[in-house]
Amino acid sequence: MAELSKRDKQRIRKHVTNCCANYSKEYGCLPLETECYMFSIGFTDSKLCKYYEQAVLPTDAELLALFKGIPTRICKQCGQSFSAIGKKTYCSEQCTAEARRRYTAERVKRHRQKKAEM
Repeated sequence: MAELSKRDKQRIRKHVTNCCANYSKEYGCLPLETECYMFSIGFTDSKLCKYYEQAVLPTDAELLALFKGIPTRICKQCGQSFSAIGKKTYCSEQCTAEARRRYTAERVKRHRQKKAEM
């Protein structure tokens, strides 16, 4: 059981207000007709709103890792965090392709320099 930091609570609030379809700024949580109880959550093992847990939480890798205990990594290409399942180094296929393109360009450049010195 880990207590959520102030930054984590702010991220949850922002994530709910931006991504949750059941939340209205004017009315709060629409099914409960009160303020969303995700705003008052204090610990990582607290009971989560089922809709939030199933539909909204998977869209944010850092929050998902916080609640599910999944380790995260930082993408070496773009700097975003992603769940560290397996040996992935990059968060997406785009980042993998871009990193491969840059590495190939550097390798070819070194090869040309070495060839010019001969």
